Amino acid sequence: MIKHFDNYHKEFDNYFGSVSVQEEMEKSIELVRSHERIFFIGNGGSNSICSHMMEDYMKMLGKKTASFTDAAMITCFANDYGWENAITEWIKFQFSAGSLLVSISSSGESKNILNATRQAIEMNGKVITLSGFSHDNSLGKLGNANIIVPVKSYGIVECFHQTALHIILDHLYL
Repeated sequence: MIKHFDNYHKEFDNYFGSVSVQEEMEKSIELVRSHERIFFIGNGGSNSICSHMMEDYMKMLGKKTASFTDAAMITCFANDYGWENAITEWIKFQFSAGSLLVSISSSGESKNILNATRQAIEMNGKVITLSGFSHDNSLGKLGNANIIVPVKSYGIVECFHQTALHIILDHLYL
């Protein structure tokens, strides 16, 4: 048997079967449906999810999308504004009232993601958060919809996040 295979399978069954997750997914579907401009932010593996979803939501749903994934832009903004404020400053330039922000942080405690999410809210945007590790994380309290995966494995949390975003996409596209 492959090590950890049962853990992933069990967690996926438990997570996607829960009523609270289905409610947050329904809210997320309505937020994506009702917004033409969608921004995606995350760090590391979550940033890769952002790049992938930005492309799919644009191509398949016809949404205007953006993500903070360009290496030159990331290093420019981090150098000029500091890592904790880099995405916040990008949000100030690109985001506008009536836009939707999808904020992804496995821990739900990444300062730069929290700061940028608060900025989008301050600018009268709507927010979907995807976070993990604990129901009590900081990011999971900020969104109009909050998809929280209470598992302490980066791999499982990141897989859930990508799957949740694909479920939303498929629901609206297929």
